[in-house]
Amino acid sequence: MKRIAFDLFPGLDLALKWISLGIEAVGVAIICLGALATTAIFLYQLAKKKSLDESYHQYRGSFGRAILLGLEFLVASDIVGTVAVGLTFQDLGLLGILVVIRTFLSFALEVEINGHWPWKTSELALKSTTK
Repeated sequence: MKRIAFDLFPGLDLALKWISLGIEAVGVAIICLGALATTAIFLYQLAKKKSLDESYHQYRGSFGRAILLGLEFLVASDIVGTVAVGLTFQDLGLLGILVVIRTFLSFALEVEINGHWPWKTSELALKSTTK
């Protein structure tokens, strides 16, 4: 497959690789900073003698959201990186596997945080307003 845009703009290939690396770094930073921040808040709440159950529930929810946001950036990095390297069937297959795994992790975290599947949110909200 001829990559016309890369022929017209010779530096585009390298630029996309750097952009991909930058997006990946942001994703990793979000996860790491989220872990540090949520752990600090959790320990602070414990020091203030808040309920362990309540503090732990907030901690898991906040940390899970940080992981979800970081995963979104990592998926975006994979997509940009795949475009940068070239679209072979092997690259597309690898991208597909990575996206499926990270999407599964996102769904699992979403269920863990909210206690229900993401598509049940509007249904549950409707049920709570009709009671």
